[in-house]
Amino acid sequence: MTADGKLLARGGRNDAKQQSISIVPAECFQEMTVKTELTKREQDWNPRSDLVLSNQIKAYDAMRQRCPVAYSDYLGWSLFRHEDVVRVLDDHETFSSVVSSHLSVPSGMDPPEHTAYRKLIDRHFEPARVEAFEPQCRAISRDLVSRLQRNAEIDLVVDLARLFAVRIQCAFLGWPDELHEPLLQWVRKNHEATLARDVEAMAAVALEFDGYITALLDARRQAGASAPDDITTDLVREKINGRPLKDDEIVSILRNWTVGELGTITACVGILAHYLAEHSQVQKQLRANLDQLPAAIDEILRIHAPLISNRRVAHRPVEIDGRKIAAGERITLMWASANRDEAVFENTDELRLDRDPEQNLLYGRGIHVCPGAGLSRLELRVIMEELLRATETMAFIPGRPATLAVYPAGGFAALPMRIA
Repeated sequence: MTADGKLLARGGRNDAKQQSISIVPAECFQEMTVKTELTKREQDWNPRSDLVLSNQIKAYDAMRQRCPVAYSDYLGWSLFRHEDVVRVLDDHETFSSVVSSHLSVPSGMDPPEHTAYRKLIDRHFEPARVEAFEPQCRAISRDLVSRLQRNAEIDLVVDLARLFAVRIQCAFLGWPDELHEPLLQWVRKNHEATLARDVEAMAAVALEFDGYITALLDARRQAGASAPDDITTDLVREKINGRPLKDDEIVSILRNWTVGELGTITACVGILAHYLAEHSQVQKQLRANLDQLPAAIDEILRIHAPLISNRRVAHRPVEIDGRKIAAGERITLMWASANRDEAVFENTDELRLDRDPEQNLLYGRGIHVCPGAGLSRLELRVIMEELLRATETMAFIPGRPATLAVYPAGGFAALPMRIA
């Protein structure tokens, strides 16, 4: 992260000249240039600068306008436009999802390997199973909302969003309550290690998670036929290509689900609560029309992304918007920008319930579209229904602004509010 807080970007689509641009009013900073070694590619921007991290959404909006295909050492090639992100998502032959040497089932796989694993995973998110989870989800939501202090300052992220994400994840997977606190701590450590790109710390965090899962798998194997009837037990008994899943495959599947669920559900609840507190008329409308919640939730999360980005690698040389990307180079898909692209979403900050849902990339697209989209939608609908039913108002506290989360997280790190 630079101390000067400047964002660099090329002046236009195919402009080879390096320029500085503002993502906030120009008086907030002065121009600067970056000197790079001749052997090193020039950086178009610094995604870890203070200005970018102070408001990621605003920064990415600026990049989409000024430099929609931008290079940085930290993220490789970042794509900010909807059409470019969709192109990558729809062309898995050119753009590979195998972005790490570590096993990642199935998100880090390409066809044909991906195909069999994805079919296996989709079975665990069939509509009937998701619908059957609603009563338990509602009981957890109602309990957590009932515990929130009324007419007093609360941090909605700490007091509701994180707790909801952990409890709901453990309930769906059949994990014991004793894992709630360790998982909360694990998510924090995982985020810090990822942000710092600390390879040793990331390895230690992964090993810690593996230990939790291995213990759960051992307990189910020892229980045999009396093991609890849940997804974790199902995975122990699953087969892929005629053989049982290996432990490292099960651990990878559950790690992907856990990282995706805990981080994004936490972010989603915070974003939704913040939006309703900021837009009292929308809050009033949804309180009177809870049936509008599903569409409103997807639209609010389009406006303010809970998941910032995703990665790919170029299989072969490719050109995007006049920028030449070599085979093997990293590509970062900026969900938080693509879903706000004015070329697709007119008046992008306006909440509209009649937008084409097929254009919303909230849950991705193509062969890697989120398998748990139906579950996430149910969870978010239920928690927001319970929050709106059990309260009369949700409001900010004067002089206590929210704290935005920083990359790779979305949403809010802290959200002081008062509910009544």
